[in-house]
Amino acid sequence: MAINKAKVAIGFIVAGILAVLFGTVLVFVGPVIIDDQIVKNTVIDPKNDLSYTMWRDIPVPFYMSVYFFNVLNSKEILKGEKPMVEQKGPYVYRKRCQKDNITFHSNNTVSYREYRKYFFEPSMSAGNESDMVIIPNMLVLGAAAMMEHLPFALRLMISATFRSFNEGPFLNKTVGELMWGYDSGLVEFLNKYLPGMLPSTGKFGLFAEFNNSNTGLFTVFTGKDDITKVHKVDTWNGLKELTNWGTAQCNMMNGTAGQMWPPFMTPETTLPFYSPDACRSMELIYQRPGIMKGIPLYRYVAPKTLFANGSDYAPNEGFCPCRQSGLLNVSSCRNKAPVFISHPHFYNADPVLLDTVQGLHPTEEEHGLFIDIHPQTGVPLNVSIRLQLNLYMKRVSGILETGKISEVVMPMIWFEESGYIDGPVLTMFHTNLVVLPTVMVYMQYVFIGLGLATVIVAIVIHLQSKASEHELVNCSHTTKNRGTN
Repeated sequence: MAINKAKVAIGFIVAGILAVLFGTVLVFVGPVIIDDQIVKNTVIDPKNDLSYTMWRDIPVPFYMSVYFFNVLNSKEILKGEKPMVEQKGPYVYRKRCQKDNITFHSNNTVSYREYRKYFFEPSMSAGNESDMVIIPNMLVLGAAAMMEHLPFALRLMISATFRSFNEGPFLNKTVGELMWGYDSGLVEFLNKYLPGMLPSTGKFGLFAEFNNSNTGLFTVFTGKDDITKVHKVDTWNGLKELTNWGTAQCNMMNGTAGQMWPPFMTPETTLPFYSPDACRSMELIYQRPGIMKGIPLYRYVAPKTLFANGSDYAPNEGFCPCRQSGLLNVSSCRNKAPVFISHPHFYNADPVLLDTVQGLHPTEEEHGLFIDIHPQTGVPLNVSIRLQLNLYMKRVSGILETGKISEVVMPMIWFEESGYIDGPVLTMFHTNLVVLPTVMVYMQYVFIGLGLATVIVAIVIHLQSKASEHELVNCSHTTKNRGTN
């Protein structure tokens, strides 16, 4: 049976046109399908098994690296000389976070408490928790600055109390004691007779209240009714705003809890989050695009205005009383203790702060904080949050332990909380968010290309078939004419 090439060609033309149409439809519908899947998997919902598990139990290892500023000239400081410090560390702790007491509400929010534990990692550290370090004694020098306006006689009594408990202006303790607490007769005395004066009721340590604790009761939006609100904080410990700062703007709880953000970010998007440890909301800004193991990302960093004082940046006036730019006064949420947060080594701070302490060397690479985030999903890929704890200290008459100390904001420790997606989580992330969308994009153009090629080839075959038919007809007419003659 002879094949009708013309009909076959027409069939291929129709098939080619359909392929082009299908590819064209995919160009417009494909991104919608991908975005719809992102929305479905970004909503906080137990039905989304994988994404919900990632939200509840952070699947990537997180580490806290701690660096101490070991004081080299404590005796000279008491005589009024400039402090000299050397950095010791890192002392690395693996951080385990897990959300518990998870309760979903009818207004599309979910409440939870996130518990955290720290485990020392000797193999990743530059020393052991038994290493000795000299730092300022917050109990003495911090209390002295707080009490400088009390009557002179009372200050003398406070100084006598310090001596009776053998509390001097500087501590020489192990890393473990400074981190998680040490026994102190003064601490026991204060907790017994002046309860509430100290942040913790047990041993006194810089991170004593962090280990085996939770960050408070967060209530965040699930995004079920509005994906642009997913992960954003509704309340914290029942509060919709803070009360410890001086203006309504500074008391706002903006953004998320600092672990994930809403999807579909652009370079104009900022990264706001509320940090209970810093007692305030903070906001990072877009710096540049990048790629991490094949996955596109946006890098966000802290603006110079983050810790600027009210004189240099008016919106920060509510965080005052302020000192130099580059310092955040957190005394209002740290039992009035003269404690300040900054970037490590006073990076991005007023140069005056560097001039008052010897041994600091700030660089963006080592001391700037950043978050690398996948803009399409709002999931962080690589995180490095670096902050420094500082103590304001000065000579206070009547409190003999302060000697002739010059007024200085003294760095004590800085720490980096870091983590990045790797292993099976990275593979899954790369497959679902890079490979599959790329395959879909290529499929669009493959269908369009094949369709066009099919149409062109079919048209050529159709024209050739017509030409052949025309030649046959001509030949037939010629043969008949010859037969007639």
